[in-house]
Amino acid sequence: MTPLDLAVIVAYFALTLGAGLWVSRSQSTAGDYFLGARNLPAWAILFSIVATETSAITVISVPGLGARGDLTFLQLTLGYLVGRIGVALWLLPGYFRGDQETAYQRIESRFGPTSRRLVSVVFLLTRLLGDGVRIFAGSIPLALLTGWSVPTAIVAMGTVTLVYTLFGGLKAVVWSDVIQLAVYVTGGMAALGIAWHLAGGADQALAAAAAAGKLRIFNPVISFTQTYTLLGGLIGGALLSAASHGTDQLIVQRLLATRSLRDARIAVIGSGFAVILQFALFLLIGSAIWAAGLAPDDMPADQIFSRFILDKLPTGLAGLMVAGILAAAMSTISSSINALASSVTHDLYSSWTGVKDPVRLLRLGRIFSAAWGVALIGAALFFDQLSRAGDTPVVVLALSIASITYGALLGTYVLGARVTRSRGRDVVGAVLLSVTVMLFVVFSAKLAGYPGFEWLAPVGRLAWPWYVPAGTALTILSGWFFSTLPHAESRR
Repeated sequence: MTPLDLAVIVAYFALTLGAGLWVSRSQSTAGDYFLGARNLPAWAILFSIVATETSAITVISVPGLGARGDLTFLQLTLGYLVGRIGVALWLLPGYFRGDQETAYQRIESRFGPTSRRLVSVVFLLTRLLGDGVRIFAGSIPLALLTGWSVPTAIVAMGTVTLVYTLFGGLKAVVWSDVIQLAVYVTGGMAALGIAWHLAGGADQALAAAAAAGKLRIFNPVISFTQTYTLLGGLIGGALLSAASHGTDQLIVQRLLATRSLRDARIAVIGSGFAVILQFALFLLIGSAIWAAGLAPDDMPADQIFSRFILDKLPTGLAGLMVAGILAAAMSTISSSINALASSVTHDLYSSWTGVKDPVRLLRLGRIFSAAWGVALIGAALFFDQLSRAGDTPVVVLALSIASITYGALLGTYVLGARVTRSRGRDVVGAVLLSVTVMLFVVFSAKLAGYPGFEWLAPVGRLAWPWYVPAGTALTILSGWFFSTLPHAESRR
C-alpha cells in the first residue's frame, strides 16, 4: 500500500470516530443509547440496514461468484424483498404497539418471560459465534491488502469500532453505517468502471459475459440440492429475510428507532430494493474482471477481487476500496455490539431484576457494550487460532449456527400469531427441538462419511437456502404438537 492509500484509510478511521463522538453529546437514557431517541429518519435506517447485512466477506466473495458463475444469486435477493414486504405488513405493526425496547419483548407479552429469555439467549450465542467468524473472515482480505497480520487487523477494526459504538450508541452505529455504505459502494462503482475499461468497454465486457452465460439470472429448475434456483431463492430468501428483519434484534432495533410505523416500513422495504442493486453491482464486478482476463482458473474465487484491488486499482482508489472493506467489517462489529448489549440490558438484566430506570440502564448498557465488543474481538482471535490449527469445521459450525437458528425464531412468531393454544412451554420445546435437528441436518453430509451413517447422505445434500424454511416448519409443527398435549394453563 502506498502512503496515499494509507492516508485514505486513516482518514476513514478518523471520520467514523468523529461521527461516533459527535452524536454521543445528547444521550441521557437507555432509549437514547439503544434506540436513537426514536427519531432517526427512514432513509438513514434504510442505508444502515443494508450496511449491517453486508459483511466484509460479502464484498470480497460476491465478485468471485460473478467471475466463476452467473447472476443466479440475485434470485435469493428477490426473495429477500418478498420477505421484507411480509415483515412490513404483518410483523412491524405489532412492534409499534406500546413502547417496546427489543424484538423479544413482544414474545414475553404472548408466551411469558421464560420464552423471551430463551430466544434472547439463542440470539446472543448465535450472534457472538456468527459475527466472530465474520470479523475473522473480514480480517483476512484486510490483512492481505494492508500487509498487517490477521490478529492486528482484528484488533484494529474491533478497537476503533468499539470506541465509537461505546460512546455514540445506535445513533453512532446508524450514521457510521451511512458513511460506510457510501464508501464501499463508491469504491465498487469505481472498480466496475475500471474492470470494464480493462475488458475493452462495458459493451464488450457484457457481450462476452452474455455469450458465456454469465448474465443468466433465473434458474427455473425445481431442486432442493441446487443452491441457486428460482423457487429456492423466492421461498428460502423470503423466509430468511423475514426472520432476519422481523425477529432478529440486530435489524428490529433499527426499525424501532424510526419515528413511526410508516417510516419503518419505508426503511425495511426500501432496503430490499437497495440490496438487489448492491448485489447486482458486485456480481457485475466479478463478470467484468473475468471479461478482462483477470480471473484465472487456478485463483481461489475469494481472492479474485482482492487481487484486482492490489494489482489494477490506481493509488488512492485502492485505499478507498480497502476502506470500503473496512466499512463493511466495522458495520458488522458495531451493529452486533449495540444489538447484543441492548438484548442483555432489556431482555435479561431488566427482565430478571425489574430495573426500569432509563439512566441506570444507560450506564449498564455501556458496560455491556464494552464487554460484548471485547468478546467479539476475542471470538475472532479464537477462530484465527483455530484456523492456524486447521480446525476449519469449528468455523463452519459457527457459521451454520448463525444461519439455521432463524427458522426457530421465525417459527416462534408464527406460533404466537396462528396457534392460539400454544404456551411458553410449547415454544421452549419447539425452539430447542428445531435448533437441535437443524444442526444435525447441516452436518449430515459429514456424518454420512462415518460407517453406519451412510443413510444420512441425502439429508446432507439439502441446499442452504432451504435451512430456514425447514427450521420454520419444524418449529411450527412441533410447537403445535406440544400445544395438543395436556399441560397447566400457564404462559410461563
